Amino acid sequence: MNILYIASVFPRETESSNLYTDLATEIAKKHNVTVVVSEEKKKIEKAEINIERGIRVLRVRVGNMYSVSYIEKGITFITMQRKMKKAINKYLSSDVYDLILFMAPPVTLGNVVKYAMKKYNAKSYLMQKDIFPQNSLDLEIMSKRNPIYYYFRYKEKKLYDIASVIGCMSNRNIEYLLEHNKNLKRQKLELFPNTITLKDIKDSQQSIRKKYNIGKDKILAVYGGNFGRPQGIDFILKVLNEYKNDKRVIFFFSGKGTEKEKLYKYIKDNDLKNIITQDYIPREEYEKLLKEADIGLIFLDYRFTIPNIPSRTLSYFEYSIPIMAATDKNTDYKELIENTKSGLWCESNNLEGFKRNFNFLIENKDKRKIMGKNGRKYLEENLTTEKSIKILEEVLKK
Repeated sequence: MNILYIASVFPRETESSNLYTDLATEIAKKHNVTVVVSEEKKKIEKAEINIERGIRVLRVRVGNMYSVSYIEKGITFITMQRKMKKAINKYLSSDVYDLILFMAPPVTLGNVVKYAMKKYNAKSYLMQKDIFPQNSLDLEIMSKRNPIYYYFRYKEKKLYDIASVIGCMSNRNIEYLLEHNKNLKRQKLELFPNTITLKDIKDSQQSIRKKYNIGKDKILAVYGGNFGRPQGIDFILKVLNEYKNDKRVIFFFSGKGTEKEKLYKYIKDNDLKNIITQDYIPREEYEKLLKEADIGLIFLDYRFTIPNIPSRTLSYFEYSIPIMAATDKNTDYKELIENTKSGLWCESNNLEGFKRNFNFLIENKDKRKIMGKNGRKYLEENLTTEKSIKILEEVLKK
């Protein structure tokens, strides 16, 4: 099977890895994979094609997408289509592909996918990871009074029309798409959860607690990922303020995003002593951090009406870390956590509920261990990349 994976994000080996690099790398062990990915203009001077992780990767120079205004990000997503089609025609013109693999958001890759499907006479598979532009409406980033909303909504619908199959992260994802897109047929949608490749977890010679002066008696609560409006930063600040004098716990935050400076400023202005922040730590060091963490934190804004499944859950499951989740009530993430008994959940505008659950985790070491093992077991049985590959192979058989 020859697969062309069209992506807006595909980290280099020197940067990090994620569930998309994991999936592509595992697929490449059995099938031929080529990745076409947009790359911010601040990172490269022109298009380049190289072998990365044993995979041929074509990086196409487009506008900037991260840590920029929503206007600049929108312009980048709109203009990248033309640039990616041009690069495919220039560098991959004589290739043969059976399947075009892509993800959303962004919803503006539809023309690129349609072009590739026609060029290579191939089926396509949409990995639906977030529902845009509705998420922007939920967070009041965008308004229905703004014509740009209708442009992106049109692009979203076209994306669903173009895809041969749509893989959704959860069952509620499927139901949401069917409810809000009346032309979609149920047989076109299937469950395609986030997955990762399991690896050996080795004991570290250097203690991350020692490096950051975190006592062995402290409960280490970790958050690694994005600090953006989807995470509901205001609620996170309330949590940190509530535990600012609690000597039992140390919070460790690592990541980037549009709301990072707001978080850092609050920590500095309020002289919060039990919080460690890092803009970026190498993946090897982050894995050491997970190895010694006691609780994994998940935050999503309570205003979301779309069902989200946070991808960082996979890392917490992998390292047998119990999860303390605060999200909206419309996602079935609550059911995932509660049914697997891998952590505790509350709505992310319920501070008392968070405190009750978080204190329980702090005070019950044995329960934390059991929850962590439950998460790892569920991951091994349901969320490995082998599962994803079987789903994709089945698409071509059909």
